[in-house]
Amino acid sequence: MREISVDAIAADTDVPVVDVREQDEWDAGHVPHAIHIPMGEIVERLDEVPDGAAIICHSGGRSARVVQYLESQGRVAANVEGGTAAWIAAGHDVAR
Repeated sequence: MREISVDAIAADTDVPVVDVREQDEWDAGHVPHAIHIPMGEIVERLDEVPDGAAIICHSGGRSARVVQYLESQGRVAANVEGGTAAWIAAGHDVAR
């Protein structure tokens, strides 16, 4: 499974970021340039997931499962190491 660091997605806002957390988690704070597709909606919204997307959740567990699913569908994706928790700990901006 491909992985990407929070610093890499902060440095390159052209990397599409998909946040797979639930609505309340998203509302509490997210990567500013991310799009929100909760994990439970990935299958039905697969066409909205950009190829090459960095998939993020709180700490990396859910996003890893989503990346595995995307790869099984022939898609290219990367798991964000440490998730939103790592993003915040690194001091990156958070959108609300």
